[in-house]
Amino acid sequence: MAADAVLGRIGPLEVRLAQDPDEIAAAQSIRFRVFYQEMGAKPGSLEERDADRFDAICDHLLVVDTSLPGAGCDRIVGTYRLLTQENAIAAGGFYSESEFDLKTLVARHPKRRFLELGRSCVLPAYRSKRTIELLWQGIWAYCRQRRIDVMTGCASFPGTIPAAHAEPLSFLAHFCRAEAPWHVRARAGRYAAMDLMPREAVNAKAALAAMPPLIKGYLRLGAKFGDGCVIDHDFSTTDVLVVLPIEAISERYIAYYGAEAERFAV
Repeated sequence: MAADAVLGRIGPLEVRLAQDPDEIAAAQSIRFRVFYQEMGAKPGSLEERDADRFDAICDHLLVVDTSLPGAGCDRIVGTYRLLTQENAIAAGGFYSESEFDLKTLVARHPKRRFLELGRSCVLPAYRSKRTIELLWQGIWAYCRQRRIDVMTGCASFPGTIPAAHAEPLSFLAHFCRAEAPWHVRARAGRYAAMDLMPREAVNAKAALAAMPPLIKGYLRLGAKFGDGCVIDHDFSTTDVLVVLPIEAISERYIAYYGAEAERFAV
């Protein structure tokens, strides 16, 4: 295993990078189980794996339960896909550019190194605060290793009806929208409004309670969100764009995740 593969540990769980095609295939199988079998996405092939052209140029973050029997691939219980700016340029763009005008945002910050996060999923038995913390520990170590300046990527609400998430979407639109110089908008033709309720009608506590755990985690770190959401009919989701400059992350969260992750970042 490469020296920089392991990026964090909490108890029997560790987070590390996939090391070979078999581990990437295992991550794709977990994505299939979560996105297609559980959440109702539409498969593009008969193969029971979620795969696309970006997988070959991404790093694949894996959550591994070392207490499980079997080989390494049998112990993988979660995954996150990481696409560096350099690899995105070589591939013709980021994955999220099909939904949001990410190219304009990146061009506005020529001296910043962007990292796109995507395809986050964890098996049901492992959907806990501890697993989320481990993922962020791994992402933070990865960002430190590669000197990342800005994290971005799509995050999703379930279903294709934004009105079903009127309060949390309105909360993001009114209170968490990325302003200049980080403003970014959903692509024309795919733009769906997020401000479905007036600002004064939004109950912040109720809105936060209704947020998917991943989006709630981004908010805790200090993330802002793009203007407009996008309906993804293939994955049966309503997508928002996360924008998180490293310097915007709260100091207490850097201390919390960074203290342990620092030893994996060298």
